Amino acid sequence: MLLGSAATANAAASVRYYDVAPGLRLNVRSGPGTSYDITRVLPEGAKVPIYCQTPGSTVSGYYGTSNIWDNISNGEFVSDTNVNTGSDGYIADRCS
Repeated sequence: MLLGSAATANAAASVRYYDVAPGLRLNVRSGPGTSYDITRVLPEGAKVPIYCQTPGSTVSGYYGTSNIWDNISNGEFVSDTNVNTGSDGYIADRCS
């Protein structure tokens, strides 16, 4: 059982948090697109984990235009165009 606990701890420790674009209150949506409901709004200065990424509706944001959406929690997505990942492409596994 110790091995499973250690593996879980290592997976949790490897989650990286990324800065949301400066001065932005970011809408969190229930799916990867602007047609999905807003579930909450992140405050200015927020940091978000990215568990996986998936294509969705194309939007323009602080860091350009893209159809990549970041899964930041179970059933919660933000546009990658408003998260400073340092890349215009995928930086995490695709969501299944």
